[in-house]
Amino acid sequence: MQANASEQTDQMRTVTDTLRRVLGNTLLAVYLHGSAVAGGLRPQSDIDLLAVIDRSMTDHQRSALLAALLQVSGRHPAAVGGPRCIEVMVFVQSDLSANSYPARSDFTYGEWLRDAFEAGETPMPTRDPEYTLVLAQARSQAISLFGGRPAEHLPEIPPERVRQAMHEALPALFCGLQGDERNVLLTLARMWHTAKTAEFVAKDAAAAWAVPQIPDQDAATLDYARRAYLGEVVDEWDVRLGDARRLAELLHTRVTEASTCDAIEETLLSESNPEQRSP
Repeated sequence: MQANASEQTDQMRTVTDTLRRVLGNTLLAVYLHGSAVAGGLRPQSDIDLLAVIDRSMTDHQRSALLAALLQVSGRHPAAVGGPRCIEVMVFVQSDLSANSYPARSDFTYGEWLRDAFEAGETPMPTRDPEYTLVLAQARSQAISLFGGRPAEHLPEIPPERVRQAMHEALPALFCGLQGDERNVLLTLARMWHTAKTAEFVAKDAAAAWAVPQIPDQDAATLDYARRAYLGEVVDEWDVRLGDARRLAELLHTRVTEASTCDAIEETLLSESNPEQRSP
């Protein structure tokens, strides 16, 4: 079993209190997003938190927040019965604009970065299409832990920006397949679902949606990843790497096709309905 609900709440509260202590009066809001609100935490789900501040962090704040998160976050993969992995992104309010692309995070912490942080690196501002997707999903689903509602601080990301972000995030995601097969395959399935429906859902829900729409062998691989995500099986990918690569290529193609088709349809709709065009 993973840490129980009380322990998870304690982790969220600890991180929220740490953000308030370290960031002080620059902190505008803290939101819980990701799996915890999209469909419920699964056995290996991270606790995803997003903070909004009114100005960029100082070097002292970066060091202090990093030191605290290294202590409270569980190492990946999270130990049975231990604390969960924590992911924290901090955005400056003035950077949060639908026209600011790709989105800029002032500070990002995640367990995939722990080795670099323990070697002396400090989280610094970066831009990434993935951050745009995080903001789009958080705007529609996040729960406020401190500050105002998500719509008060998070931008509304237009569908064409979401598609652009998915398209530009695909290469890095695809390159990270080996060693992170389950997460990459489920993320690709979720991207496909979003490209087709304009909705964000949990990874297991996206996989269940995708399975009936792909060939049987690929469907079996995706369902295996889904069941592992739910904790129903312990996944071993060494003997399934070929299957994982083939499925990843298929999902990559489906995401690209769906995004392109939706963009063309929107363009044709706009051209056939002049009243919908921007002045």
